[in-house]
Amino acid sequence: MALEDAFSNFTRRDWERESVDGTVRFAVVGIGGFACQRALPAIAAGDYCETTVLVTSSPDDVADIAEEYGVEAVVDYDTFLGGERTDAYDAVYIATPNAFHGRYATAAADLDKHVICEKPLETTVERARSVVDACADAGVTLMTAYRLQTEPTVRRTRELVRDGVIGDVVQIHGGFSHPLLAHAEPDTWRLDPDLAGGGALVDLGVYPLNTIRFILECEPTDVYATTHSSGGPFADVDEHVAFQLEYETDATASCTASLDAHARSILELVGTEGMIDIESPFGGVVPQEITVESGDVRMEYTGSRIDEVCEEFDYFGYCVLTGTDPEPDGEDGLADLRAIEAAYESAETGRRIDLE
Repeated sequence: MALEDAFSNFTRRDWERESVDGTVRFAVVGIGGFACQRALPAIAAGDYCETTVLVTSSPDDVADIAEEYGVEAVVDYDTFLGGERTDAYDAVYIATPNAFHGRYATAAADLDKHVICEKPLETTVERARSVVDACADAGVTLMTAYRLQTEPTVRRTRELVRDGVIGDVVQIHGGFSHPLLAHAEPDTWRLDPDLAGGGALVDLGVYPLNTIRFILECEPTDVYATTHSSGGPFADVDEHVAFQLEYETDATASCTASLDAHARSILELVGTEGMIDIESPFGGVVPQEITVESGDVRMEYTGSRIDEVCEEFDYFGYCVLTGTDPEPDGEDGLADLRAIEAAYESAETGRRIDLE
């Protein structure tokens, strides 16, 4: 690939290979902040999905949301688990606290409904495996909600790396920080290890972890991690984490994540013949700013901001409508959980952990 070709039709949906009709009807399970502020608007703005059912513990409290999005049914969790109103939806989007992902994903599979589940897929590898197996046994589509994999800048970066534009990737630097308590109360479920499965690594570090695996198209072989918490609301989880990964290609990634720092995200790849720098890749609405150096050539691209949540739902809907297997499937979610569990083991023992 010539470097200038990478910026031609930059926002193309290379996964969109044929025209399809119809939409996938969603039951959105868990009507919290992310579902209300990001998921429901993204589904409504997209081409291949629509929301027809809301599942919540307090149906009366979301009547205005149902009216805003023209949702035909609002049910509580027990009603959903009991299999009522299955005629009203084709797939479920699960946005509950992490520890409940498996309960609702396996219930959906038992009802022959497709599943897109927020990351991490569950709180442990063992529990996530149950989700993967249930969806496989039912023959339904399972997608882990790795929205970066559907976003143009990251997809173009994978193409550049695949085509050797920066030579062999040697080093990757990734980071994601966000001041959680500026937007949530101290008793938020994200700081409860039983509900979240961890802290900064699970909530934010998973973004560079998965995105780097996607771009390199290979698996990490070793991980070394350290964590730190200042106490208080962060006493039971990792407030800050730093982890280093080695890959099958001998590339090394150094990543950080924090739940108590200025909002910032970075991703930089350094190769034997160049580098790629993506501006703010993990924030949700990506500015589409990328700098690429290849030999003596340097090019910068700045495009219109892209809502990667909308891209994610359209990608899932397209996969369901065309019978295509999504790339960020259940096995993808399992791979990251293996790395996360190994990273926590490394932080606890002070040893580098072999992932092979």
